[in-house]
Amino acid sequence: MAKIDSNASGSKGAFDDADRIRSMKFSLTDMLDRYGPVWVTVVNLTCFFIIWELFARSGAINQIFLPTASGMFGTMFEGLTNSAPPTAAYSGQIIDHLTYTLRNLSIGLVIACVIGIPAGLLMGGNKYIETILGPYVWALASLPRIALVPLFILFMGFTVKMQITIIVLSAVFPIIINAWAGVKTTEKSLIAAAKVFGAKERDIYLHVVFPYTLPFIISGVQQGIGRGLIGVVIAEIFGGSMGLGFLINRAADTFNSELMYAVLMLLVIVSLSLIKLTSTIEKRVAPWRQQLKM
Repeated sequence: MAKIDSNASGSKGAFDDADRIRSMKFSLTDMLDRYGPVWVTVVNLTCFFIIWELFARSGAINQIFLPTASGMFGTMFEGLTNSAPPTAAYSGQIIDHLTYTLRNLSIGLVIACVIGIPAGLLMGGNKYIETILGPYVWALASLPRIALVPLFILFMGFTVKMQITIIVLSAVFPIIINAWAGVKTTEKSLIAAAKVFGAKERDIYLHVVFPYTLPFIISGVQQGIGRGLIGVVIAEIFGGSMGLGFLINRAADTFNSELMYAVLMLLVIVSLSLIKLTSTIEKRVAPWRQQLKM
């Protein structure tokens, strides 16, 4: 009897060990799924900046054209914290220029979304509106925005209104075109199923077409962010006295490569942060899209 009990306890212990190993595997997998991409990104960027630093210090390229990564980050830190010494040209103003650019970019993107999303949905849902507005949308979408800067400067002067107008024109067309395409590519079987269950035209649009189009809209907004950022830099370079674009121009004029690279790095950070924000919003408003990706 004791022998049977010892075998039973041994088997139970073996089962417990197997459960612990299995749970450890699951927890390790969960940790890799959750934090693995973050660590890969951290290691990747760390290696990139180390290689940059070593290459710049090697003297293969003059530091006027390629400063060290440490010098670039030092200038960025001083400019964002207003801790630059009094003799440092322009570096103490980075935070002011960044705030100015972000404010104008946010206003322009909001206006572009308010105009672009309804316009794209209407064009996709009404063939008459599509026929009327389609040629204008494609013509303006294909026109380089930089060609319009002198015209808007002539009409509006070197004003914030001119800069926001360039941002809106740069960002609105990707939003319109993606929303338009989303409506046009809605599964006909979904619409037919909704009609079978007695859904009205308004219900079909709200509960079938719009949810199906939502990922297209998010994609258009992400493209609009990139285009809008290009627009704000162009507007500030050619017609501004503030902003990151203006600061890039001034850094080039004074051969301050550390400041120029610091501003370019800030533009990358702003762009990626806004893209990440829209992706987070997409996960909340369209969770089924993430399930399809899996």
